[in-house]
Amino acid sequence: MEFRIMGPLEVTDGGRDRTPTTPKHRDLLAMFLLNAGRPMTVERLRRLLWPREGGDRSDSLVRGYIGQLRQLLGKDVITTVSGSYVLAIGDDQLDVDRFRLLVDKGAYEEALGLWRGEALEDIDPEGERWVETRRLREELEELRLLALERRLQADLDAGRHRELLAELRRLTKQHPLWQRFRGQYMLALYRSGRRVDALAAYAVLRDQLDGGHAIEPDPELQLLYHRMLHDDASLHVSAGPPVLLPPDVSGFTGRAGLLDQVVGGQVVVHGQAGAGKSALAVHAAWRARENFPDGILYADLRETTTPSAVLEDFLRWLGCPAQAIPATPEQRERLFRTYTANRRLLVLLDNAAGEAQVRPLLTSCPTIVTSRSSLGGLTGAGRIWLGVLDDGDSLDLLMRSSGRAPDDALRRLARFCGGLPIALRIAGSRLAARPEWTADYLVGLLEDEHERLDGLRAGDQAVRSAFAIGFDGLPEAARLTLRGLGALSAPDFADWVTDQLGGQAEALVDAGLLETYGVDVAGQVRYRLHDLTRLFAREQPVPGVLAKLAAVVLARVRASRFSLVSGDPATAVATRDIRESVEWLAAERAFLVSLVTDLHTAGLDDECWQLVHLLAPYLERHRFLDDWRTLTWLALESARRAADDRGEALILLDQGDLHLAEREWDRAYERLRQALDMFMGQGRRREVNRARCRLGRVHLEQGRLPEAERALLACLEGAGNQRDLAEAEQVLGAVLRRAGRLDEAAERLLAAIGRLADLGDRHRQADTLLDLAAVRLAQAAKPDARAAAEQARGIAVRLGDRLLDARALLALAGVNRAEGALERARELAGAALEVFEKTGDRQGAANARALLARG
Repeated sequence: MEFRIMGPLEVTDGGRDRTPTTPKHRDLLAMFLLNAGRPMTVERLRRLLWPREGGDRSDSLVRGYIGQLRQLLGKDVITTVSGSYVLAIGDDQLDVDRFRLLVDKGAYEEALGLWRGEALEDIDPEGERWVETRRLREELEELRLLALERRLQADLDAGRHRELLAELRRLTKQHPLWQRFRGQYMLALYRSGRRVDALAAYAVLRDQLDGGHAIEPDPELQLLYHRMLHDDASLHVSAGPPVLLPPDVSGFTGRAGLLDQVVGGQVVVHGQAGAGKSALAVHAAWRARENFPDGILYADLRETTTPSAVLEDFLRWLGCPAQAIPATPEQRERLFRTYTANRRLLVLLDNAAGEAQVRPLLTSCPTIVTSRSSLGGLTGAGRIWLGVLDDGDSLDLLMRSSGRAPDDALRRLARFCGGLPIALRIAGSRLAARPEWTADYLVGLLEDEHERLDGLRAGDQAVRSAFAIGFDGLPEAARLTLRGLGALSAPDFADWVTDQLGGQAEALVDAGLLETYGVDVAGQVRYRLHDLTRLFAREQPVPGVLAKLAAVVLARVRASRFSLVSGDPATAVATRDIRESVEWLAAERAFLVSLVTDLHTAGLDDECWQLVHLLAPYLERHRFLDDWRTLTWLALESARRAADDRGEALILLDQGDLHLAEREWDRAYERLRQALDMFMGQGRRREVNRARCRLGRVHLEQGRLPEAERALLACLEGAGNQRDLAEAEQVLGAVLRRAGRLDEAAERLLAAIGRLADLGDRHRQADTLLDLAAVRLAQAAKPDARAAAEQARGIAVRLGDRLLDARALLALAGVNRAEGALERARELAGAALEVFEKTGDRQGAANARALLARG
């Protein structure tokens, strides 16, 4: 059943007219409809039905009318609640409710179609019987005029200005002070070629206001008048709100977690060259188009670098006459903020080079800024950093842009592009333009690094151009730095590297050619260079870069090595120095490994083997055995290529140490024997002793104790310094412990501990203390064993050496077990096992499990 009160009262049910004809029935239904959903008492209904008689009628008469109305409309339409009556109808049954809903939804044409006249015009024509009638009429009239105004604006925007002239003329006469109708009438006249009539229509309103009210027309209407007065060309075409965005990106892929963060407040989308910043911003703006009915302004700041010119363009698009645009930038800023203050606009500023370009264009409207820099000076802005795409999104983008199905060749092609969206789109575009090409064929074109950037070109789109834009605007020092970085293959590097090559790292970051990677364990800022950017940098190489870096690195690693294996008794090395050295080496390990490869490839053989030899103590101590194995083979080849016999022998000695750490005794013996023979041939007495000491350790591990003892005693006789004596005594102590000569073992180990303490070699001192703890435990001297193990652990903690700490924990677990503290022993052994497993120390893990298994 439908009820209509916007005009004469009507009730229909499935097309049948059910409108009451009896006057009191009509009055009663009107009362219920004006108060739909509200309880009405009999007393209130009586007063409303007979207002002039003071409600002087019986309740039974009112109830009789209600009963008769129920018979006409249905029993369920009027219900009884606690002695009151309620008209129970839904929102879709009363035309007034539908009208309000349609206006809220913006369906103005449909809403106006419900209008048949003033509410209840046939029942309360004067609007004096009931106050509810008057209020409803006022509300509906306001809504009707609003709907009419917006429907007319849509027709104007659609270019139907001539058809609207008669209707607008009538509306301006009916509502002479409704200025929106006046402005629409003026615009329809102006677009119909009647500029003089349009200006005259404004003059009529101004005279009416001045004569009766002494006020001026609204500022919006004044602005329209001035634009017509100066014949603003933009008024001739109705294009609707300005949407200046470039076309949306076809096949946009990935970034799902970022899209909803782009639009809202002031947001800076930043990242390296080619990362897809503009694509993300434009796609997000198109997605949010419906939220900005007053338009979207867009400017590419790479093409229009002057904010003042952008302001002029924006003001014209927002309807400001050319003659009214101020001359000074400051005045344009103020006017732009005024124009945008009450509008639902979005502003997209693309490819900003710096804060100075952006700041004059910021208003209260949501603004997206894309830049290679993070624009840190815009303190109130949110920031979204855009990196490369992951493997899945890279393949998806390549599939969409090429139209090819995923296969191994397409995956290899995605890897060559390094997740860089611009490279992926160009590669996909090349495949799409050449249907006869297979993905394998394009992969073949890109396999050669020297040709890869040439291969990543499609028409006027090229990856090289994306890099060149940022590179060409850099200061010379920054360009020199980038060219120098091209010589490196390291995945990342610290700020000291860029400083050596010319500095200006942050300028490279702002240009989108370098990426900040974080702060490492040594407190250094680290940077990362995309593989394709590295190829671009290599196109203009800087001679001598690797040799210069090698000299700096050798000095720094040599200083760090000195802290780890100090052999000068006159120099006291603080624990902090050792810890800082370890932290620096930990931070730079991947860089140094890559640098060794670069030096080897570049033929800088002396620097290559020397760096590997200097790194050996650190790699051994922290059990980076895979890195160590790779580097020693490169170093051995370099030493042989350089015909440096001493270098070759030292690397053979390091390889012997590596095999000892790997518990490969036969291979260790072979390498150490070769090194010993070479040192003897060169007459290098100290190195001969070092090789013999290590051979003594091999004999020990192979169970040849007499041979081990003879070798180590020979080392003691030939030792020329405190360090060699300490090393030989430490290994000899281990041999004597294995032979069961515990008192002699303790004596040797104590002597070694004293020498190592004097040398400042805390790592080796802690190692020897742990050997002593094992001897004391075998002697049943549990307090002495605990003291040695705890001293070793104290050194390990101060040095920050996790592996050494784990070995000390395992020694203390053994002491606790011997003392009967089994629970504490299991706890310590478990903690040690966790470290061994994380660091890949299989022998340490096996020893911890063995102790745990003993209970």
